[in-house]
Amino acid sequence: MILILLGAGTGAGFNLNKAYAKGADWLFICVSWGLAVTMGVYVAGSLGSLGHLNPAVTIGYALFGFFPWDQVLPYLSGQFLGAFIGAALVIIQFRPHFKATPNEKSGNKVGIFATQPAIKSPLFNFLSEVIATFAFIFILLNLGDFTQGMKPFIVGTLILVIGAGLGTTTGFAINPARDWGPRLAYTILPVPNKGSAEWGYAWVPMVGPLVGGIAAAGLQFVLK
Repeated sequence: MILILLGAGTGAGFNLNKAYAKGADWLFICVSWGLAVTMGVYVAGSLGSLGHLNPAVTIGYALFGFFPWDQVLPYLSGQFLGAFIGAALVIIQFRPHFKATPNEKSGNKVGIFATQPAIKSPLFNFLSEVIATFAFIFILLNLGDFTQGMKPFIVGTLILVIGAGLGTTTGFAINPARDWGPRLAYTILPVPNKGSAEWGYAWVPMVGPLVGGIAAAGLQFVLK
């Protein structure tokens, strides 16, 4: 919830008319999403979880023995529900700005909440998500317990550099819950002047991160 509240809030401020951040640059977005992940990990860790905000982490870890299987379903449920609630709060926060942004061309689009490719090319969009998520989770696995000390901040800087280095092709979902929970909220909640939720693309930010996460965890298992 914290991750999406702050991250999608950045997307809304960047896209919607009359918001002070309208038209900010890509670095602004990457820094904001990195800090959103940092704060989400801090909150999750302080509440006793292992700080997983991402099904690609949870499933990849579980498949290779880095996480218990009996916790997978509760974690996935929390990730998707939290993402949906975070998006709903952003819709409330920015409602006057959605009203002031009349159509997709002016910025009122699903990209506030979910990812869209810079160039639509399904195979390469999928591969972009696989590669970016592989890098993210392989590094994450080598951080150990990333809820402790300054490690949540390091995770945030990792998100920042992945966004800056690899995220400019697809908007770097690298997290199925981060994409599908807000995409569903945008679809079913009363957002003024909303455009298409683009579910035809949604398989990419679901399947690509899962494949990348499994590949990273598998390589870590082999190397260990």
